[in-house]
Amino acid sequence: MSRSEQRTETALWWIRRDLRLTANPALQRALQDGFRVIPVYILDPALLGSDRLGRVRKNFFLENLAALQGDILQAGGTLVLRSGRPFQALSGLLQESGAVRIYAEEDYSPYAQARDQRVAAQHDLQLVQGLTIAHPEQIRTHAGDPYQVYSYYRKKWKRRFFESLRSQRAPELEPTFFDHKLASDELPDREPAELPEVFPAGSRAARKKLDRFTRGDQPPIFRYARDRDRPDREGTSQLSPYLHFGALSIQEVFLAGLSALDQAAGSSQRQGAETWLDELIWREFYQMILYHHPRVLQENFREKYSRLTWRNDREVFKRWKEGRTGYPLVDAGMRQLLTEGWMHNRVRMVSASFLVKDLLIDWRWGENWFMEQLLDADLAANNGGWQWVAGTGTDAAPYFRIFNPTSQAEKHDPQGVYIRAYLPELEKVPDQYIHQPWKMPETLQDQISCWIGDQYPAPIVDHQQARERTLEVYQLAGEEYQSAAKESS
Repeated sequence: MSRSEQRTETALWWIRRDLRLTANPALQRALQDGFRVIPVYILDPALLGSDRLGRVRKNFFLENLAALQGDILQAGGTLVLRSGRPFQALSGLLQESGAVRIYAEEDYSPYAQARDQRVAAQHDLQLVQGLTIAHPEQIRTHAGDPYQVYSYYRKKWKRRFFESLRSQRAPELEPTFFDHKLASDELPDREPAELPEVFPAGSRAARKKLDRFTRGDQPPIFRYARDRDRPDREGTSQLSPYLHFGALSIQEVFLAGLSALDQAAGSSQRQGAETWLDELIWREFYQMILYHHPRVLQENFREKYSRLTWRNDREVFKRWKEGRTGYPLVDAGMRQLLTEGWMHNRVRMVSASFLVKDLLIDWRWGENWFMEQLLDADLAANNGGWQWVAGTGTDAAPYFRIFNPTSQAEKHDPQGVYIRAYLPELEKVPDQYIHQPWKMPETLQDQISCWIGDQYPAPIVDHQQARERTLEVYQLAGEEYQSAAKESS
């Protein structure tokens, strides 16, 4: 239907994880179908009241929602905010507005699917793919099963979508909105927590970061393969918070990466762009895993490790959360998380490995803490990452892969630039001791006024001893599982 043949019916554009006007498949579908569109956001207490929504992420969400509200107003529309359960709120809006259909971007979490099924049972709900490039049902093995190994999934994903992405970008319809008279709730107040300056809210800010990373003569994406593991450098895109809330669409992000890949000169630049695109496919992979295996939110994907004996010492867990383990790279990461709601990905892996493999604390404790604190805490990716580190998930690291927090720091933050940025008590520690400050002579500790066990904690555990302990625990859990399986067969 052309715009000149526009319907007289009205549709609700139900905004969820797509806080943007452009590159928005749900909005475009409503416009293409000729409806008069009313933009709606439901302030769902099940999400906004969750104890897994930390103050920094909540503020970032509200700032992005406010930015979208301004963009809609500038485009001639008015965003309707309603508080309450989605089914009741949408039912009321349909009755008040006379709208006959709801358009929304499909989501794959268990809560989102149950929510949408209830709405669709009573109303005309059109779910439009947009959260991922590949729908979780699209890529399967030759046997028709969902993939469990990322590398195989990635190969098929690339064969199926790389070329089609390059050729499918179509011109968008300019968003126009119905001039309704519906009442709207107010945006909730922000929590008393500061947002990090590096993450300004809104689609415009997000696209500036995307352009800075992927465009120009020597964009950072070309150095990504080399710099991505260096927390002391600005080597990552820092786009994940915007992708999580949909201030950027995954389609435009992939297209920017592919454009950079096409412009790359030489193998090093191509490797940088390809490595970054591969990381985006990890996001698709974990969404697919959650869709097909929602049990991973509570259970180990690999049942083999269901008998792991965790220590789960609450005081030790508290010290990890506060960045007081005595291992500088781990502590710097945890302090960054507390102050900024963000942590470099390499440091996330090291910190997670330390909690699970050195301290023998259940990965679900760490997963929950990251979900609460991180700006970009995505249910699927967070769960997938923690189970990967723990060795309990699909495509997981082998249980015997245990990150050494000291050698990781020496390799990825060699001069301690990142460490000193978040651990000011170690600012005067010489490079020679920055990764193992407990080895400083007492005379040096006196000289720089940094006493181990006082200004900075002594190591909470001996890494080598902890590693041996963990190997035994994992091996025993595997043997017990196999023995139980034999007895039941």
